[in-house]
Amino acid sequence: MNLVDFLQIWIVAFFMLALFSFLYKDNPFYKFAEHIFAGLSAGYYVGLIWHAVIIQQMIDPMFNNGKWWLVFPGLLGVLMFSRFTKNYHWVSRISLAFVIGNTAGIFLLSELHGKVLPQIQSTMLSLNLNQDFGALLLSIIVVIGVISTLIFFYFSKEHKGALGGIAKVGIWFIMISFGAHFGYTVMGRVSLLIGQVRFLIDDWIGSIIWLFS
Repeated sequence: MNLVDFLQIWIVAFFMLALFSFLYKDNPFYKFAEHIFAGLSAGYYVGLIWHAVIIQQMIDPMFNNGKWWLVFPGLLGVLMFSRFTKNYHWVSRISLAFVIGNTAGIFLLSELHGKVLPQIQSTMLSLNLNQDFGALLLSIIVVIGVISTLIFFYFSKEHKGALGGIAKVGIWFIMISFGAHFGYTVMGRVSLLIGQVRFLIDDWIGSIIWLFS
């Protein structure tokens, strides 16, 4: 271990412990680490957007490939900054309307053809009678869960009678799905916590031992 590695480990450990200190109460160390993180994130994304979007996707194609029509989306981007003015903040609505309408139209088709239709096809094709009993039973449960969940979100008719019963089955599948996702999220965060604790034990305490050795 050299001096640079030692300083890097101590800087990381300081900010990590400063963030963990919020578990006790709000304090200046936590606020300092929070502000540093927010500032670094904002600066990183500003640089990323400048190089990956403005330079690569607008300026370079305009001057190198002659795509001068890109000046129009660039102008729409500039109009977004009018929100910081008092008298002309309404001009940004033009850009927002274009972005929201264009994004909604693109994502509607991409989600329909990329996720909805393939998932419906895969769900129905899973009912293969030639597979073993366990796999067939699982496929039937998946199909029942998909149909009942979709019926639960069907609000054009009141959920009564058979429709209401199927919708209640959909609620059970939704709750099971939420529970599984929550458990997966918790386990993922616990694994991250274990990694940070191991860093403190192995690297940080190891650097202290190295310093006095």
